[in-house]
Amino acid sequence: MGAIESAAQAAAWLLAALTRELGLFAAIGLAVGGLDDLAVDGLWIGRSLWRRATVYRRHARMTMATLPPPEEPGAIAIFIGAWSESAVIGAMLRAALAGIRHGDYRIYVGTYPNDPETERAVLGVGDARIRRVGGVLPGPTTKAECLNRIWQSMLADERASGRRFKAIVLHDAEDVIHPHELDLYDRMIERFDLVQIPVLPLLANESRWAWTISATYADEFAESHQKSLVLREAVGAAVPSAGVGCAIQRAMMARIAEQGGGLPFSADSLTEDYELGLRVRAMGGRSAFIAMPVAPGKGLVAVRAHFPETIEAAVRQKTRWIIGIALAGWDRLRWDGGVTERWMRLRDRRAPIAALVLAVAYGALLLSIVCRIAGIRPDWPDALEPILTLTGALLVWRLAMRALFVTKAYGWREGLCAIPRVFIANIIEIAAAWRAVLHYVPGTTPIWDKTRHRFPERVGE
Repeated sequence: MGAIESAAQAAAWLLAALTRELGLFAAIGLAVGGLDDLAVDGLWIGRSLWRRATVYRRHARMTMATLPPPEEPGAIAIFIGAWSESAVIGAMLRAALAGIRHGDYRIYVGTYPNDPETERAVLGVGDARIRRVGGVLPGPTTKAECLNRIWQSMLADERASGRRFKAIVLHDAEDVIHPHELDLYDRMIERFDLVQIPVLPLLANESRWAWTISATYADEFAESHQKSLVLREAVGAAVPSAGVGCAIQRAMMARIAEQGGGLPFSADSLTEDYELGLRVRAMGGRSAFIAMPVAPGKGLVAVRAHFPETIEAAVRQKTRWIIGIALAGWDRLRWDGGVTERWMRLRDRRAPIAALVLAVAYGALLLSIVCRIAGIRPDWPDALEPILTLTGALLVWRLAMRALFVTKAYGWREGLCAIPRVFIANIIEIAAAWRAVLHYVPGTTPIWDKTRHRFPERVGE
């Protein structure tokens, strides 16, 4: 009997100690991350108030209706990498051709020899403004390798025609291209080397569960593209390309290509779009994030697309992002730049650590419940109470900010739903970070681990 009691006491002590240590680690980690987010929020609020009190009192907000025409209108090339996209590429191209108002553009679609379905879908559109770019390597390679082939094809077209494109625009095979998008680029690329417009994920409707998963992307992009990218530009840090809805000045792309031996995209990168924005900044280029409405009270010129609707697909996609930005990005891009640039890169690369803190926090919460049920009282340190008070206040603030930005982008109902969706997003983030750490091998050449896409049945959905 004494042995059983001793074992029970030892187990209770171990449970209490584990709960205490995990709880303290999680509380400190959440406090540090929350204060980092609070600093970003404070700077964004200060900037917004300052611009409202100064700039917007003297000048009306620019819209597409009041945007001056370009000084020298030019041709625009749209790059689309397409591996296993036969389900969406045809509808996407037809919608783009029917909707784009700009009169001088060409769409380049990169395909693969072992993907004849996608090739047939592209050729089936049958429009002279579309140029299919085949390759020798079987797919999937990396998206960057595909984009490099498109770049070389574009150069060949320029040599044949004797006319250069003004800008290169990046898009994916599932994107809904806004009718005014190229008009916006044609004007703004004369002032900036890289222009990024907002990405507004479409909400799925087939089932409540699918809607919940895809809506987490809407929540994250709503906050990132209304606050984080705006602040990065304001503090002088690089504006990373989102990979879609991004235009790069032709001359700047050529400069980047010169550094890469004639190829502008890093073929061994999973996040060539993110790196592109940082390279533009490193070369002294000017980048801008532009959220411009079509007219007063109308919607923004933005990219819309369906994002993954299952946990498995979301985890795979975010694994690729974490590997490319947080893990490989650390190895490839290091910590160049000033204080604000390093701060933003730290925020970009904190995903694995943040996921660890979240996982520990959920574990500590579960163990605390077990302790309460078992009547075990962990010996909490005195310092824990003020830390928990701080993290609780920061959590309320973070949820309020998330709801605010989602409300601005999607309405108050989605803003309220964004609060419980944070839990779903956290679970996906934890799983993706774990998968990224297990799969990342420094120095290896990655492959295009892409997710299945769908295009809306009606553009404007």
